[in-house]
Amino acid sequence: MLNEKKKPSDSFTLMTQLIFPSDTNHYDTMFGGRLMEYMDKAAAIAAMRHARTRSVTASMDSIDFLAPIMIGEVIEVKAFVSWTHRSSMEIYVTVTSENLNSGDKKQNVQAFFTFVALGEDGRPTPIAEIEPETKLEKKLFASAPERHEARRKRRQERKQADASEE
Repeated sequence: MLNEKKKPSDSFTLMTQLIFPSDTNHYDTMFGGRLMEYMDKAAAIAAMRHARTRSVTASMDSIDFLAPIMIGEVIEVKAFVSWTHRSSMEIYVTVTSENLNSGDKKQNVQAFFTFVALGEDGRPTPIAEIEPETKLEKKLFASAPERHEARRKRRQERKQADASEE
C-alpha cells in the first residue's frame, strides 16, 4: 500500500459553514481563531483520508488573511494533501466566502498545514506519496520542499533558543 501513490483529490475535503454573530468579533467580521479551527478540522480530515490513520497537526504556516468574512456570509473551507514526506503531509487549505444576497464570492484565506500520521503505537508512521495532477497541484508540489525546509529550520532554531534559555 505504501508503494501506491495517491492523488490530492483522494484527500479533498470541503466544509461549508454559515457565519453567525457568535462567530464574529465587535467589527462583525469572523474571528480569526474560529476560522483557524474550521481550517484545522478540514486539514485533519484531508490528512486522515490520505494516511488512513490518526493524524495530528504539527504546524500551521503562511496563513494569509486576504479579506474579512462578514456575518451572514457562507464560507467554503477546502483542503487537500499537496505534498508528503516520510510520515508528514503538507495540506493546502483555502477559504472562500459568499454573500448569499448578491452572490459575490471572494477568496479570504489560504494556508499550509503540516500533519503527521501516527501508527497504533502513537509514533510517526510512513504514508503514501502524492502524485499531483492539476496545474495548481503540480505548482504546490514543486514548491513544497522549500516550505518543508523553512519549517525544519524554524523548528531547529526554536530548539536552539529553548536550549539557550535553560
